[in-house]
Amino acid sequence: MKLAKINEKIALPEVLYITSYPPRECGIATYSQDLIQALKLQFEGTFEHSICALETETERFEYLERPKYILKADSRNSYIQIAYQIKRDEAVKVVVIQHEFGFFSNNLNDFHKFYHHLQKPIVFVFHTVLPTPNEALKKQVADMAEMSSMTVVMTENAKHILQRDYDVASYKIRVISHGTHLVPPKEKLKLKEQFSLSQKKVLSTFGLLGHSKSIETTLRALPQIVAAHSNVEFLILGKTHPNLLKNEGEVYRKFLEQEIKQLNLANHVTFVNEYLPLPILLEYLQLSDIYLFTSKDPNQSVSGTFSYAASCGCPVISTPIPHAKEILKNENGIIIPFEDSEALALRVIGLLDDENLRECLSLRSLHKMSSTAWQNSAILHALLFKEVSSEIGELHYKLPEIKLDHIYRMTTEFGFVQFAQLSIPDLDSGYTLDDNSRALIALCQHFELTLEIRDIYLIKTYLDFIEYSFDNNESMLNYFDKTKTATEQNLIDNLEDSTGRAVWALGYLCSLKEVLPGNLVSRGMQLMEVIRPMLAGFHSTRAMAFIIKGLYFEHRTANKKLITVFADRLVQMYLHEKDNDWRWFEDRLTYGNGVLPESLLMAYKVVGKNDYKHIAIDTFDFLRSKIFIDGRIRVVSNKNWRKKGDTSLFHHAGEQPIDVCYTILALELFYETFKQEEYRQNARLAFNWFLGANHLNQIVYNPCTGGCYDGVEHENVNLNQGAESTICYLMARLAIERLEK
Repeated sequence: MKLAKINEKIALPEVLYITSYPPRECGIATYSQDLIQALKLQFEGTFEHSICALETETERFEYLERPKYILKADSRNSYIQIAYQIKRDEAVKVVVIQHEFGFFSNNLNDFHKFYHHLQKPIVFVFHTVLPTPNEALKKQVADMAEMSSMTVVMTENAKHILQRDYDVASYKIRVISHGTHLVPPKEKLKLKEQFSLSQKKVLSTFGLLGHSKSIETTLRALPQIVAAHSNVEFLILGKTHPNLLKNEGEVYRKFLEQEIKQLNLANHVTFVNEYLPLPILLEYLQLSDIYLFTSKDPNQSVSGTFSYAASCGCPVISTPIPHAKEILKNENGIIIPFEDSEALALRVIGLLDDENLRECLSLRSLHKMSSTAWQNSAILHALLFKEVSSEIGELHYKLPEIKLDHIYRMTTEFGFVQFAQLSIPDLDSGYTLDDNSRALIALCQHFELTLEIRDIYLIKTYLDFIEYSFDNNESMLNYFDKTKTATEQNLIDNLEDSTGRAVWALGYLCSLKEVLPGNLVSRGMQLMEVIRPMLAGFHSTRAMAFIIKGLYFEHRTANKKLITVFADRLVQMYLHEKDNDWRWFEDRLTYGNGVLPESLLMAYKVVGKNDYKHIAIDTFDFLRSKIFIDGRIRVVSNKNWRKKGDTSLFHHAGEQPIDVCYTILALELFYETFKQEEYRQNARLAFNWFLGANHLNQIVYNPCTGGCYDGVEHENVNLNQGAESTICYLMARLAIERLEK
């Protein structure tokens, strides 16, 4: 048997999607393209993706990249030929059929034979699930479900219908919401100005135009709305549906134009007769004050247009299709009856009158829709593919590019703002020494890696903040309000930890004397001399660890004595608490645990005492045994510290980026010291927590903003992108960059 060549590319398992596909102008085509793009961005070295595009004899398309197969849905021979080719295609391990009844309605028998002949794991994605079917429809859908390894629907209501009306077993159904796009924060007023809509209250709807959209419901409500708000503009975004255009031309659009004329609305309605590029569409949605969804089809299972609008933070008024009732419950939006223009007018006027309610609905929409981001949809699909095919192995998450956008957004001329509301800095939350110290370390590390000159401005800003926080050169303050005034919280909290972080930051700055401008390093050294006399009496566990780290990085021979003092204190704490089942410094695991064994290993590297090394290894092994579970990290919950003697399971709530970050930093040092591959592998497993390998299977890092969400709770991710989480993500990402060089 010949060995494979070193440079030979390993064949990856392939997922084949049977679907309409761009440039075909169709919601499912766009859906499939977005899903595949998300999978490619989220994973690498895991699987390949290929397309079997749906066409007809009269509808053919010029693709940017030719599909692997083309199935002509109105040709009997095409079904037979393509099924035979897919069956013999050894690369294809999973077949995903994006199902809509209209695709195959003219050749149901041939389609039936087609999927029966494939003999591959099949995932049916039902974009429509009709309630109360007749016997023929029930038999058709039940057969597809029976032949599938799994069926995917996009709402809980659709799952319920499959179970109730089609007798599909619950274990055969997976709910994966329609994906949505993360959008960068943009100011509504600037967007309105960009689209010549300044001073307008904008109502919008979008999608391929057709009778079922019932746009006339809105048009007939507009005279009453305009009477109350004369600056209203209604945007109708989208081309006429291609099938409608082929069958009857622009009859529906002309009907709407006639309605506009009769109702004297020409100055208040604009048609944007385009299949809009995604970035432009998302900007239209972000500038909209209210999104209107007026479908008159009560059986419309799901709407991508509705999902996109809600995920852009649009307050939504909708007719009661099942998807809307599911998303807008609990006061996330407003439901009106089908084709009820009077109700629509009253609710639009009420919402335009109440800016606070609009903002409230916008925030609720963003929180509700966060789990539906395409990145999260990609994770759930990847896990599903792995489940249905034994030939798809471990999921390899792709590292995002390093991005500082949110760092700049959160930094003022004074420093790094403490909290954010979503991705918007909350200036009222003020500033902390904690955050600005961590930010100084992260930006020094980034500059060390990239030598980007603009980093110097941020480094100087955070260094200025640290200097500002000295209180008469006798102690350091942690909390400052937006006016740069120290707050009363400084009198309540123990400030040893924040002072310790400042030592870590200044020590790291001093370690870069060969890289950073000399004046910054000199200031760092001077501040270290001011801070040094404050330290000897510190006994806080983490403060001592941070100080050891700072002194380690400062790399002065004179630091050896003080490092020994703090390391010995940590050793005594360990000896006091350890027993056969508990090998830790305290009687509980709390926050930022990784810094403790990491600091003791640093002390060993400076002082050379073997006790430090052995205890560092022992405690780190103990910590890892508690937080690496089933191939992923699950850090200690801030809802319930892990107490000595507690044998209960970890809580699925309160996992925070700082704990993942500090674990990764410790793993980096242990790998550099001992060169054991397990440490590096653990670091990558831990980093995957940010990318979706957590108990929610949702991203914690936002690749759109460059920020990091504040934590993983029991049922949701905390979407606020504050200082601690964002900086800790960056520190973790830079550590992985160094480890994977």
